[in-house]
Amino acid sequence: MHASPSAPSPEVPFSPPRRGSRLKRWIIGVLVLLAIFVGLAAIKGAQIVAMINAGETFVQPPESVTSAQAESFGWQAAQGAVGTVLAVRGVTLSAELPGVVSDIRFENGASVKKGQVLVQLDASSEAAQLTGAEADAQLARLTRDRVEKLLAQGANTQSELDAVRARAVQAEAVVAHLKTLLAKKVIRAPFEGRIGIRQVELGQLVSPGNPIASLQSITPALVEFQLPQQALAQVKQGQKVRLRVDVFPGQTWEGELTTINPEVELSSRNVRMRATVPNADGRLLPGMFANVEVLAEASTPVVAIPATAVLFAPYGDSVFTLAEGKDAAGKKALLARQQFVRLGERRGDFVEVTSGLTAGQTVVSSGVFKLKNGAAVVLNNALAPPVEAAPQPVNP
Repeated sequence: MHASPSAPSPEVPFSPPRRGSRLKRWIIGVLVLLAIFVGLAAIKGAQIVAMINAGETFVQPPESVTSAQAESFGWQAAQGAVGTVLAVRGVTLSAELPGVVSDIRFENGASVKKGQVLVQLDASSEAAQLTGAEADAQLARLTRDRVEKLLAQGANTQSELDAVRARAVQAEAVVAHLKTLLAKKVIRAPFEGRIGIRQVELGQLVSPGNPIASLQSITPALVEFQLPQQALAQVKQGQKVRLRVDVFPGQTWEGELTTINPEVELSSRNVRMRATVPNADGRLLPGMFANVEVLAEASTPVVAIPATAVLFAPYGDSVFTLAEGKDAAGKKALLARQQFVRLGERRGDFVEVTSGLTAGQTVVSSGVFKLKNGAAVVLNNALAPPVEAAPQPVNP
């Protein structure tokens, strides 16, 4: 059997999309995008408004600070300077005559008495010559006495007596000269003091001027310093002087202004001065640098605050005083009020306030850099550092 051929399927005619439908879809897409943008803008605007409202109603939390009171002190006016410690008497011992060191009778750094023998130079040659010279002097004296008796009896002439007398005097002079040489071979301490490190050894040949050791009298000690000529109106002999040295930061010495130089140095227009300071323990050594203060006779009342309470600025220094008030939220709080002040002398941790504060006012003593006028604060004086007029730094 033969299959019959299938009948052909009917063809579907193609119809292109209509132009109006495509435009409609574009319009709908644009509207959707606009709606999204409007929604996002509305949300962002609401957030911004909320942030503005929060900022307007935000209250800065109070800052934690410490406080101190402006105190009234009696300060002595002081003229400060940097000086140098000197010995009352100081020399470098040396030999006056050449010789060989035969004996050393002192220890390095020991205290010695006036007249104590320190070094003996070999003097055997001079001692031998002295023996002969003394014999010659003795013979010259005997001869002079004998000639004087003979002259009294008329057995001699006056010229012979004059000759033996001159001989006796000459012999005595030789003895005195040799004794002087022997004395110069012994080097003694010219005054009481502390001797330094010796610079000679046994058997060493020393020449005149060669240093043997340094001898310093440091009880009491002298301090030399300079002050400007303007200070002459405030200082005079007899005023108290306070001394500090970096070697002993926790110690002070008090002495007296003993010398004011009667001339002003032309190069610096300064006046040299000296003070005498007790130094019984001998800790002040010649050559030390010292901080010197010449104290006035009377004290002056001042108002002072801790230096950390001052906010230093080019346009003017200020402090923050504390007073009860209301913060930005209307609640009762402790407020910091900025107040400009004039400052004077500074001593230790304190600074003088010449105007702007009165004794008894409470000021912020630390944390002023983070405050503004009217800021609310909370006191926490447990963390307040100690404030001292004469602080003693501790070296690590």
